[in-house]
Amino acid sequence: METKAIGGYFELEIPFGKPLHGGGNCIELNSGRNCLEYILRVKKYTKIYIPFYTCDAVLEPINKLDISFEFYDIDNNLEPIFNYNLIKDSEVFLYTNYFGIKDDFIKNKIQTISGNLVIDNAQAFFSKPIENVDTFYSPRKFVGVSDGGILYSNKRLQGNFKKDESHSRMSHLLKRIDLSAENGYSDFGENEASLEHQPIKQMSNLTKRILSGIDYEKIKEQRRSNFELLHQHLKTENLLKLELDMDSVPLVYPFRTKNADIKNKLHSDKIYCATYWPNVAEWCNEDTNSYSLAREIVALPIDQRYCKEEMNKILYKINN
Repeated sequence: METKAIGGYFELEIPFGKPLHGGGNCIELNSGRNCLEYILRVKKYTKIYIPFYTCDAVLEPINKLDISFEFYDIDNNLEPIFNYNLIKDSEVFLYTNYFGIKDDFIKNKIQTISGNLVIDNAQAFFSKPIENVDTFYSPRKFVGVSDGGILYSNKRLQGNFKKDESHSRMSHLLKRIDLSAENGYSDFGENEASLEHQPIKQMSNLTKRILSGIDYEKIKEQRRSNFELLHQHLKTENLLKLELDMDSVPLVYPFRTKNADIKNKLHSDKIYCATYWPNVAEWCNEDTNSYSLAREIVALPIDQRYCKEEMNKILYKINN
């Protein structure tokens, strides 16, 4: 055991607190995609059903393990168009908790399916895991960390994994504070690329420390408040019919529109909307609903950094 230093120079000042996730079935790893790899390894699945409408990072562990996969489409409520009776004992069905707003569907519908199930909560960091359902999270989608993944599973792989190190991945987070979002963007892209093809590791000390020092209740309140403000003004125009559950904490406000100019108009005023997901157009035909969703949904930022002032600016740009 390494002796911890006493005295000398200071480290980055990060408050101590309580992490959002934990417990006996909680496994802290280095990325969301590696959480999925962990599940596929420990459960020894031979095939996985995945949505067209998801991030291409999902395919990385599937291809790495040479596991068979099959795509399925989703409907206008972001729910699967799928016959669950097709799932065999050696197979698994993956469902994405889209934008952190499908908690009610997961609790009341999808957990009743007879086959094996994995919940992808990469877009739903605050959603609680369901007992005996493998579930994984990607904290960097919600807070300022550079990596990390959280998995809930009732089965463990044998052996010890090397601990990840995050200090070399922090430049984009620091530049956004010290310089600007634009100055840190290329570093952000490099960091995202650095997470590709990484072996399964334990979550780094730095990421664990940051995640344990965050005021999650404040984040929850701000995200929900911002979402509700946008929804109040956009719900009649939004082609996606939304209902925010009492405990759901959204990633973004998904505004589905036929107006292809909105995203560019917002970008011109430095309002940056992530694209979910560019790879969808490569995976499916134009006649699938997933193709239309990827093309038409504008992911309006509603996170904890912003309040009523920024939400009103977004609304003004959309309406003028």
